[in-house]
Amino acid sequence: MAGVQMPVTDAGSSTGEAGSNFRFALTALTVLFFMWGFLTCLNDILIPHLKAVFDLSYTQAMLIQFCFFGAYFTVSLPAGALVKRIGYQKGIVGGLLVAALGCALFYPAAESHAYPVFLGALFVLASGITLLQVSANPYVTALGDPATASSRLTMTQAFNSLGTTVAPFFGGVLILSAATVGAESLSASAEADAVKLPYLGLAAVLALLALIFSQLKLPKIDMQEDAAVAAEGSSVWSHRHLVLGAVGIFVYVGAEVSIGSFLVNFLGLDSVAGMEEAQAAHYIAYYWGGAMVGRFIGAVVMRSISPGLVLAFNAAAVILLVLLAIVGSGALAMWAILLVGLFNSIMFPTIFSLALQGLGKQAGQASGVLCLAIVGGAIVPVMQGLVADSVGLQISFLVPIVCYVFIAYYGLKGSKVTA
Repeated sequence: MAGVQMPVTDAGSSTGEAGSNFRFALTALTVLFFMWGFLTCLNDILIPHLKAVFDLSYTQAMLIQFCFFGAYFTVSLPAGALVKRIGYQKGIVGGLLVAALGCALFYPAAESHAYPVFLGALFVLASGITLLQVSANPYVTALGDPATASSRLTMTQAFNSLGTTVAPFFGGVLILSAATVGAESLSASAEADAVKLPYLGLAAVLALLALIFSQLKLPKIDMQEDAAVAAEGSSVWSHRHLVLGAVGIFVYVGAEVSIGSFLVNFLGLDSVAGMEEAQAAHYIAYYWGGAMVGRFIGAVVMRSISPGLVLAFNAAAVILLVLLAIVGSGALAMWAILLVGLFNSIMFPTIFSLALQGLGKQAGQASGVLCLAIVGGAIVPVMQGLVADSVGLQISFLVPIVCYVFIAYYGLKGSKVTA
């Protein structure tokens, strides 16, 4: 597979030393993938929590994801320009600091007991994560053999899934369980206080990571020649597989986020499992844990099987599982929807790396376009929320099925590089 290769400089190092530095850089970056996976998955806990606290409809509750992933649409292109100016490492540090600020803003949001203030805090937090995404994803693809870019990005994304696997336990215990206990003696609006301590702790961790990354000596990627590409009149939008890849990222993130957002409420349905929120939160770990396991498997499988073929197979499997969740009930519906995570596993990094094939010096700009498409996580959950409010939660899962149909097409045909 043709891959991305941006010039990487490591002055004064031998080939062996450069390889060692690349491995060190990849190891450090896995921490970032873990953290933004953790923070993103906490939204799946916030949604049922704030839905109950503020007595929201499904559509209103999905504004959490709308504001969070809407930041990708608003911030991605400015973030790409900023990273081009200051470099990937400083972009990572800046992203961590902005995300830390977003977490800290949860304290005044809880104090005010106002839903719009929570949405504002989420937007700031997501802006920091967007800057991290724009900085880290192309960095990973550049650190090594371009032929194994999909495998390498899939492996680092596996640690993103480790974060999403741990987050439901964290949120279930410190947010949902605390709110359940507090509900016995506190008013509904005061239950919002349950988020104060967890998010202040996360703000401290992110600030510490920013300090650490500011001191690390990481290989530098030379982005100066992007200007030469622009001068030649070559547009990043002229690449069909990139444009279709952006659509693929849009529908994939939208579908994955939408399913995760409704999981607690889905498992709470009497026709499915009838679980309490705190108990259902623990089962979300199976959804995201499956994604983690699948990414480790996928990183190996895609070294010998075409990434596009693996992508199409996984999309077809997800379509079948979601259909079972719609028409089934009890344990069948519950485990069908939870197994979706296993097959979701390789989709984001595979679509991302397939879309960057052959773009070379334009990869930084293309990464900004792909991160822009993550706004699907803002749009699709709201669409499913509207359907859920109209015809019921279970049937609303037809919305993500439409998304996976396109992903199957992209894996089979849309990802082919054309002249």
